Amino acid sequence: MPSRYSKYIRLIYNLGDLTAILFSITGALYFSQPNNNGSNWHLFLPFAFFSVAGWMICTNLLGSYEIYRISRRLYVLLSALKTVILYVILFEAGLNLTNTSVLSRETLIYHYILLALSVVTLRLTVTTSLRIYRSRGYNLRRIIIAGHNEMALEIYRFITAHPEYGYKFMGFFSDTKVINPNLKGKLNDIEQYVLDSNVNEIYCCQNEIGKKDMKRLIDFADNNLVRIKILPELDNYSFQKLRIDLYDILPILMVRTIPLDDAMNKLIKRTFDIAFSLTVIVFILSWLLPIIAIAIKLDSKGPIFFKQVRSGINNKNFNCYKLRSMYVNEQANQQLARRGDSRITPVGAFIRKTSIDELPQFFNVLFGHMSIVGPRPHMLKLNEEYAQVADKYMVRHFVKPGITGLSQVRGYRGDTSELYQIRGRVKLDIFYLENWSFILDLKIILYTVLNIFKGDEHAY
Repeated sequence: MPSRYSKYIRLIYNLGDLTAILFSITGALYFSQPNNNGSNWHLFLPFAFFSVAGWMICTNLLGSYEIYRISRRLYVLLSALKTVILYVILFEAGLNLTNTSVLSRETLIYHYILLALSVVTLRLTVTTSLRIYRSRGYNLRRIIIAGHNEMALEIYRFITAHPEYGYKFMGFFSDTKVINPNLKGKLNDIEQYVLDSNVNEIYCCQNEIGKKDMKRLIDFADNNLVRIKILPELDNYSFQKLRIDLYDILPILMVRTIPLDDAMNKLIKRTFDIAFSLTVIVFILSWLLPIIAIAIKLDSKGPIFFKQVRSGINNKNFNCYKLRSMYVNEQANQQLARRGDSRITPVGAFIRKTSIDELPQFFNVLFGHMSIVGPRPHMLKLNEEYAQVADKYMVRHFVKPGITGLSQVRGYRGDTSELYQIRGRVKLDIFYLENWSFILDLKIILYTVLNIFKGDEHAY
């Protein structure tokens, strides 16, 4: 059978996780035993029982074993890490609630580290091994596509470009007049071809197949144990990620999914925001702000800090803080700075070029108004203007604004007076919120730091 290995993946992960838990407990008790006298081995069984129970709760809550054939290794890695983090939180909470202190802090730290390393290694080993195995022609799923349109061609290109996912494309079937060497016949020819060629999956173009033909294909697929997948009409939503939610037994197609709607992802991002902002505030702002404050006061009259109302998550307003880089003027809340702007002070030109003027926004992050990474917040007047010229502009307000963002490190920082600049920024902001990952945040921060040191031509 072409897919005989797929059904064993969940079993492999379950047994592997059990082995990882027992290994981590054994290692933790061994490395933390006083004077290597073996006095703590009596804790092994209760430790293992509660660990396995806690791990089962975490994997079920997060759906950790719902890993699909096309899942990226980064997704597999993050899924494993999220499970470990939730496990640590749950285990620590259980110890505190029961006031249990039989396990030393050293033992627990060894356990958490060894468990994380073991689970991650297992996931990546299994995923990588399967990819290599499938790319060599094993464990394949044979597929055909019913219909021939742009969506069908996109699926074809994706499958042929990724042999590691283990799909073998067999051909198109369509009643339309097309010239394609992979066209095997008309829609009525599908049933016999499936039976003759041992096809595993049929992809159906919804807008090219009538209801009667669709029902016939679904009935045929069910009766012959063939998977059928429907490609919906996505002319207006081609750039979005879709998801099916079930309201009781009613399937609902979710047009937009945002990773940061997930509570675990929110916790990871917020924890990083607090840790990062506190580090910057304590080790950098504590000594740098007084120096810059003196320079600003000596350079021009006016306050040290500049406070401006901007739009945040869910379009709620907040006070965004910056170091004042301009002479006091009445257009500060109406007009963006431009190259050669006469309102910018000499000190202001320096702190804007080096992004030092943005440093007080780490307090905004600490207070929960902003994040380290996210779409840049705009002044209220620009928010109204941009919403009129950039399609889906308001979507960027589904997440917290950031000190830096994907659009800033991809050339859309500063002046966006041209329409293509506004639309380019919005497009990247939407891409960010639909494809968020902790790794992506780290990459954006790295690019931001590199741009500061090498100089950003868009900073002025």
